[in-house]
Amino acid sequence: MKFSSSFFKSVLLAIVFATIVSAAPFMGSLKHTSTRKHSIRDLVVESFYPESSFETFGVEGITHPLSARDEFDVKAATVSFIQSRLNVHPDTVSFRTSFENDVAHHAYVEQQVNGVTIANAVANVAFNKANQVVSFGSSFVNSTSVPSTTPSVSLEDAISTAESQLSGKFNEHPATLEFVAKKDGSLALTHVVQIQNDDTGAWYQAFVDAHSGEIVQLTDFVAKASYLVLPITKEVPTDGFEVVTDPQNIAASPAGWHSDGTTTTTVTAGNNVITFKGLQANTTTESSAVLNFINPQDSTQAPTAQVNIDAARTNTFYIVNTVHDISYLYGFTEPSFNFQSNNFGKGGAGNDRVTVSVQDAAGVNNADFATPPDGQSGRMRMFLWTLTNPFRDGALENDIVVHENTHGITNRLTGGGTAACLVTLEAQGLGEGWSDAFAEWTEQKDATIPDYILGQYVTNNPAGIRSHPYSTDPAVNPLRYSSLQTLFESHAIGEVWANMLHNVYAALVGVHGFSATAHTDATTTGGNTVFLHIFFDALSLQPCNPTFLTARDAWIQADAIRFGGANFCTLWTAFASRGLGVNAANHQDDSSVPASCP
Repeated sequence: MKFSSSFFKSVLLAIVFATIVSAAPFMGSLKHTSTRKHSIRDLVVESFYPESSFETFGVEGITHPLSARDEFDVKAATVSFIQSRLNVHPDTVSFRTSFENDVAHHAYVEQQVNGVTIANAVANVAFNKANQVVSFGSSFVNSTSVPSTTPSVSLEDAISTAESQLSGKFNEHPATLEFVAKKDGSLALTHVVQIQNDDTGAWYQAFVDAHSGEIVQLTDFVAKASYLVLPITKEVPTDGFEVVTDPQNIAASPAGWHSDGTTTTTVTAGNNVITFKGLQANTTTESSAVLNFINPQDSTQAPTAQVNIDAARTNTFYIVNTVHDISYLYGFTEPSFNFQSNNFGKGGAGNDRVTVSVQDAAGVNNADFATPPDGQSGRMRMFLWTLTNPFRDGALENDIVVHENTHGITNRLTGGGTAACLVTLEAQGLGEGWSDAFAEWTEQKDATIPDYILGQYVTNNPAGIRSHPYSTDPAVNPLRYSSLQTLFESHAIGEVWANMLHNVYAALVGVHGFSATAHTDATTTGGNTVFLHIFFDALSLQPCNPTFLTARDAWIQADAIRFGGANFCTLWTAFASRGLGVNAANHQDDSSVPASCP
């Protein structure tokens, strides 16, 4: 009997999908190993990658069905091995490429159905010099649904969709027609096209469903930004540097950290911040690949050694951008006078990214932040600290960088962007307190409330640069509202406010718990999230040149507006515990709370 080729293939297909033993467990796959979310302006695409099995076979390897042949044919050996290992028909294995190095021969294949490859279902085989199989990886799939291989959507329409949604242009690289395995177990027939944007540097491979017209999968060809830094949850270099990859939050920085939407850089400069030493042209350039800034600090050398300058510029670039993204989520956005070169038409003046001068020659043993009105760049200067040998760099102590950056936030939000409403001594003291409190907030890792010390690294002193640790224990930190009677310096006054906020934070976390994702998700309900919402909301509510009393009232009101007063008594009790109760006035303590509070 004679059968048509299409009939034969359909029978084979049924057999193949019934007998694949390494099919990836679609619905049970772990998110970290099988999905990647791409967010590009209003487009969100969750690309799916079937989990791979991986086998190794020692030094000697194992035989394959063609091992007995005198001549080694890598394509034939690969296909035959996969056929036997997975119990599939050779027609389902599409050989793609191979290469040989000094120790092995590597082959790469794709799964195919009805002559169409499945882009994200692949396998790889390695042969040793004796032509034995030494490793095998596979993400071949068992699909529940196979669509027609005849497109309903034209290639031209698919290109138009991809160009529009990815803000780029088709680069004329030959388009292909391929299947994509989806998380629900089905296959999608897709037009595969490359989209580039020369201005932003974006370069995507887009998989546009050839039947529905939607983008169902994306491959980003651009290597992602990596920085060797102190993660913002760490305080000092002794806590350990780490490589962080793609830390930008596109909800806050839609063009990323190295682009203003028009110009893309490969140095420590972008839409939110530029970090340099001396002249603004003296930035740190990527160390390798695309946007890799891997510059290990050498603590045995002076901070002025080139490797340490690069470490400082990289770390401050990361920290200031991270503060930008966190604060953006909590309300410090373009219309509320934040720091960005390009405000993307969302309001505010723009052209005012933060400039950070590391190892600035203007001083030592300090740091500062100048905040002009909206539309002019905030200026941060980080100085060297000369209390140790070798000297130490304040740019490598995260709490100092965050502290300075926060001055820009509080000065802009208080008074509506004039940067002229935190100028009295008490208001300046509040500013110092907010800066310490936000630095502490960024370093919290769980619901425990440890005492907090600032400035340990630069001073080489475990006591830090404040008079007391911030603590809920009055025996550790006795500062109260009445302490202002004898304090006449803004940082000293700030310690009182920061310690009050430490107690407020502890109280809110005690009630609401802790959100581990508060840095990137302002919609969570943990006490740390609640705290920062009230923190930012109150800045815009309070009057010009606030006092402790009006700042406290702004916190109470901010809670009322955002949370319906759910934290009314929690806040009052925390403030009153440090003398800022209902009847506090003229720097005289009061511990009373409203009558409605227990």
